[in-house]
Order: sequence, then C-alpha cells, then structure tokens
Amino acid sequence: MAPTASPKIKRALISVSNKEGLVELGSQLVNDFGVEIISTGGTLKSLLEGGVQATDITEFTGFPEMMDGRVKTLHPKVHGGILARRELDQEVMDDNDIKGIDLVIVNLYPFVETISKPETTLEEAIENIDIGGPSMLRSAAKNNKYVGVVVDPEDYNQLLKEMRETEGSLTQQTRSIFATKAFTHTAAYDTAISGYLSSINEEDFPKKIFSKYQLNEVLRYGENPHQKAAFYTNLSDNMISGVASSSQLQGKQLSYNNIADTDAAFECVKAFDEPACVIVKHANPCGIATDENITVAYEKAFAADSTSAFGGIIALNRKLEEETAERIINNQFVEVIIVPGITEAALAITKTKENVRVLDAKELGSQAKGFKYLSVTDGLLIQETDNQIITREDLTVVSKRQPSDLEIENCLFAWKVCKFVKSNAIVYTRDNQTVGIGAGQMSRIDSAKIAASKAIERGFETSGCSMASDAFFPFRDGIDAAAEIGISSVIQPGGSMRDDEVIQAADEADMVMIFTGVRHFRH
Repeated sequence: MAPTASPKIKRALISVSNKEGLVELGSQLVNDFGVEIISTGGTLKSLLEGGVQATDITEFTGFPEMMDGRVKTLHPKVHGGILARRELDQEVMDDNDIKGIDLVIVNLYPFVETISKPETTLEEAIENIDIGGPSMLRSAAKNNKYVGVVVDPEDYNQLLKEMRETEGSLTQQTRSIFATKAFTHTAAYDTAISGYLSSINEEDFPKKIFSKYQLNEVLRYGENPHQKAAFYTNLSDNMISGVASSSQLQGKQLSYNNIADTDAAFECVKAFDEPACVIVKHANPCGIATDENITVAYEKAFAADSTSAFGGIIALNRKLEEETAERIINNQFVEVIIVPGITEAALAITKTKENVRVLDAKELGSQAKGFKYLSVTDGLLIQETDNQIITREDLTVVSKRQPSDLEIENCLFAWKVCKFVKSNAIVYTRDNQTVGIGAGQMSRIDSAKIAASKAIERGFETSGCSMASDAFFPFRDGIDAAAEIGISSVIQPGGSMRDDEVIQAADEADMVMIFTGVRHFRH
C-alpha cells in the first residue's frame, strides 16, 4: 500500500542563505501548485526579482523586523502556524488569526564559511549564528505529521516530484525523512558553533563531544570485505589540505585502507621542506627520501624497498610533473598517488593506467592540527595531534664522540621518518634516504633486527648509517645490534632506567648518541 499523503500544501515559508535553485523552486510552487509563499530579507528580494510572487514576513505577522534582523521570524504567527496540530489546535488558530504553514524551506546563516576566513572576528562570527532559522526547522521537523521541511537545495527536485505525484502534498514517509535531515542539519550547525566557541575559550577537552562530520561516500567495504564502511569529512572546521579535501582525478573508488594509508603518506611528506617522496604500505612507510630533484627523491624512496612499494601509496610534496609521473608508472604498480598539484602532461601519463587513483590536494598545506580520535568499546580516546618538531638546538649529545654536521643531518632526517612508523619503530637512514625500517614489533630489538635485515637484503651499505628509535632503549641489546652492522649515530628520546648502560654500549662502539627528550609512539 502506498504511503498516504498529507493535506495539500497551501502555504510555504522560505528563508535561505543558499539561493541555489530558489527562483525555479518558488516559481513552480506558485505557478504549478498555487502555494502562497512567505519570505524574508534577501530571500524575498531574490524571489520578487525573479518574478515570483511572495509575501513579506512583516506583512504576515503584522510585526516589523527589528534589531538588524535578529528578530523577524520569532513570532507566534510563525511558530503557531508551523507547530499547530491541524485537528486539535484549529480553534486556537482561529481565535488568534494564525494561518497554517505547511512547508518550511530554510537553510542557515553560513557560520562555517564565516569562521573559515582567517580575518573573521568574534563579533562577526556571533552575528552569523542563526537563531530564527534553527527554531523554524526544529518546529517543522517536530510537527512533520502535518508540515514538510527542506534544508538542502538538492532535495528541491524530490519535493516537487512528489508534490506532482500527490497533487500538491507530501507522503508521511517523505516528511519524516526530511525531518530527520532537518534535525541533523541543526545538530551539525550547533556543533560547529560549540566547537568554535570552545576553541575561542581555549577549552582543550570539552565536557561533551558532538559529531561534526558529514557523509562523503559509502565505501565498498571496510578493512575486510565483510565489514561495512563509510567515509565522513569534517563539517565544522576549515579543511586542512589532505585526502578528505582532495579531488580524485582518475581511478577506482578509494577503499577504506586506501584512505587510511593515503592520509598517513601525505601527513608524513608534509614534514619535509625539501622535495620529498613517501611511499606507504599497510600503514607504515616503506621508503622515504629527499633530494633537490623530486624525481630523484621518488627513485630513492622506491629503491629503499621496491618490493614493499608494490601496490603502495605514493605522496609527493611537490607538483607531479611529466618526468616523475613517467618514472612512477614505468617502475611500479601503485594504488594511489597524492600530490599538491599535477600538470596536464603528467595526468596524461597516469591515465595510461586507468585504475591508478590520482588525488590532487591542490596545495601541500600544514600538518594536521587539533585532536586524534580512537574509538574503544563504549568510549572514545582523544589526544592532541603529535606535531612536536625537533631542531638541532633541541638535541643533547650524550656519547663521548661528538657528531659531525652530516651525522646530525642524517639523525634529524631519521627522526622525522621514525615519527610516522608504527611503534616499536627503528629506522636506518643514509644521505636522506631510508635504508631499513622495522615497525610494529612487540620488542625494540626485533624491530632493530628487521630494519637491519631489510637494509642488508637490498644491498645497502649500513656502515656509517644513522638510526632513530621512537622511544628509549630499555636494554643495550638494540645498540649492540646496530653496532654489528656499523651504525655510526643514534637518535632516541632517552629516559630509560638503563640509559647509562645504553650510552656505554654506544661509547664502546665509538657511536654518536643523541637524546631528543621527546617520544613518538604511534600505536
């Protein structure tokens, strides 16, 4: 049995900040369905200029707009008309000259757009907090048994289509769906305001956290085929350049794992000022390198672990040009390439491999700020993003031997890489190139041995390499393992109960040891 429709829509209140499709909608409501339109301010002006007959809200209420537009729809004739239960409240409506409003089409002041502008003042932000709009939406959504409510211009066609099918009405099912969207819309709006004011008031951890994300797309599946998954993007903050804000220029739909690995790769490559390439596979970097030439940087990153790079994610911190694109496509199978810009010539090359997903982030941007979230059963873990930067001035040399400038440079490069490797993390580097990475092991010595075996297996000269560890060495065995393959310098946080033993091991091997005082666990 088909869903029953409500009585015919006779009167609509329209007040929108997004004027997309407004005149076309208004024209059809008036001309095709005989709907009386009540409107406000800029919406009214747009309708009248477009030749659509509409009544000013002040004429409808008999009360003027005041306080620079702060008070215009907050009136009993508006909310009574929206909230009235048609059978139950008719007598009250008649006694108070309240006319029923059957359709509310409202979208809100552009608060998010306003606060996204760096120059926005607190006063400007406050004035872009809509009061009347959310009130009308909530009233209409609550009373969806009698009233239709539309917040999204993309729903205008659905609205008109159903009105044609029902001779000017809406089914209860549609009214309920639209009402749900309205409550979601106002909830997201309030969340954006709450988040902004919390940041203004330097509230690091608010008492309550509300969702601030909107559905971007439903994915084919999650980490595994039997898991459903979806991708949501930030709704309330100024988008940081990354996978969520990128344009996909070609290739298949991104998978759950693609998105996670692409994010890791692009955030990692942002850490380098020099032309850099990062290749990520299964959440970990397998090759990272810098060079004056971005093509050479890619080749060095690929050579660091060409086996693991197969089917990997490639991130560059420079525009993708023809030469680099040609090397990538000829060298390897790649799942995703993310770059801050791409030339037409380069895109023509990547299109020869139609399944390769190419993402244009437009610009490199800064590393992500704010908070990281991790869901646990019936809870949520939140922490600040790890954006700690270490410079030469922050280093403490604890070994007898002092480092050369080159050793300091190599250690700092290794330290940047180590931050993006799953703990326990060990990274061996030489000449701004990773040569061995040990990730995610239960013991640090195992990570050190894996990193060494990878370097040796690929024919790298390990003598004179630098080693970075994301946390302190609990025992000297990690240093002894490094000494066996000729590692000449080590950078680590320090802070172990056995630091003296660890430093002694470095001194016995004539190895430089540098403490950062900062740990970079990445679980």
